[in-house]
Amino acid sequence: MNKLMIAAIGGIAGGVLLSTQVAGPLIAQEDRANASVYEQLDLFGDIFERIRANYVEEVDEAALIEAAINGMLTSLDPHSSYLPPNDFDDMQVQTRGEFGGLGIEVTQEDGFVRVITPMDDTPAMEAGVEAGDFITHVDGEALLGLTLEEAVDLMRGPVGSEIVITIVREGEDEPFDITIVRDRIRLTAVRHRLEGNTAILRVSTFNDQTYPNLREGLQEMIEEVGGLANLNGVVLDLRNNPGGLLSQAIRVSDAFLEQGEIVSTRGRQPEDGERYNATPGDLIEGLPLVVLVNGGSASASEIVAGALQDHRRAVVVGTNSFGKGSVQSIMPLAGNGAMRLTTSLYYTPSGRSIQALGIAPDILVEQRDPIEMDEEEESAVSRRNEASLRGALQNSTLTEDELRQLEEEQAIAEATARLRNEDYQLAYAIDILTGLNALGPRGN
Repeated sequence: MNKLMIAAIGGIAGGVLLSTQVAGPLIAQEDRANASVYEQLDLFGDIFERIRANYVEEVDEAALIEAAINGMLTSLDPHSSYLPPNDFDDMQVQTRGEFGGLGIEVTQEDGFVRVITPMDDTPAMEAGVEAGDFITHVDGEALLGLTLEEAVDLMRGPVGSEIVITIVREGEDEPFDITIVRDRIRLTAVRHRLEGNTAILRVSTFNDQTYPNLREGLQEMIEEVGGLANLNGVVLDLRNNPGGLLSQAIRVSDAFLEQGEIVSTRGRQPEDGERYNATPGDLIEGLPLVVLVNGGSASASEIVAGALQDHRRAVVVGTNSFGKGSVQSIMPLAGNGAMRLTTSLYYTPSGRSIQALGIAPDILVEQRDPIEMDEEEESAVSRRNEASLRGALQNSTLTEDELRQLEEEQAIAEATARLRNEDYQLAYAIDILTGLNALGPRGN
């Protein structure tokens, strides 16, 4: 017994000695690191004073410090930045769905300003700006070397004023100019319409209005077709949606899920992680769902697409999404400004990180350019069948009701053909839902 006690005490003593021997160098290392930080801060102060005293022109001290802060943040990643009071106010207004500008979501890659997406029904979209475009100049002034905030400031201006942006686009040999008139941007978060008996929900952004708009629009369409039983399914169109509020992405995902994880976030420390789960209740009670994405679908859009894909609740169609899988926390600062800081990464329910990879569609469908046809050509295409041949035998076995149904089906087919020409990806999504319904009632 005594031997065991001595051995135990010896072990504890040895452990204490080992801890002391290891902790000593660690403490010294931490002290050296702290000393190095203080030296760097002293260096910053020295440089600031020399600029203030010796620069060729008098400097704005507040602007100089703001530039240093922003430089520190933007060196981390493209989405961390300092928000001066005006920019912070603008950001808060945007989440409510109305703001002034061109209507484009941009990021920065290797010093170049890249368009994530033009927003629906905005001056930028109407002028022909496309996702993936690089903006090199604004009114002839080069953007290379500017921070993203500085570049965005150049694009801001009074409503009604004109701006010329220079675009570099893949597939174009030379840069070209686009003239845009600035306007007040009023975003309708969700637009809805019926294509036959298929409900189309076009979600353009995730702001405070998104989930309420989606729920109300869906209810209107269900009533219009005479109930859920008459609905083929839903197409959730997230193309060119740059994202927005995480809370709204969770609510939209939850609208079609009964249970399970929607998204998780993981930060630097394990305790910083969050997990968000679905609650019971599916707005369309298990009807087929197709999600449309493309290279302009980012952030919150990717959370929704990833959640519905992982739960096998929806078929994701289109092209690979943007790949913005990082979470930015907005931290208010003294002086009414704020700091946007990347604090964690998003993960889909299966544990996939969206960052730099995006969401790969289940069915890859490239968008096709519309084919221009005049009315005579369209009419000729629609008449290419047996009945259009001269002297063809007519079918006299059909009743009036069957003839009426045939005419209705023909009208739907012609409308589908027009849609396929105008928006091939959306027509493909509707075809999927039509095919699923052709299989008959779904089992439990």
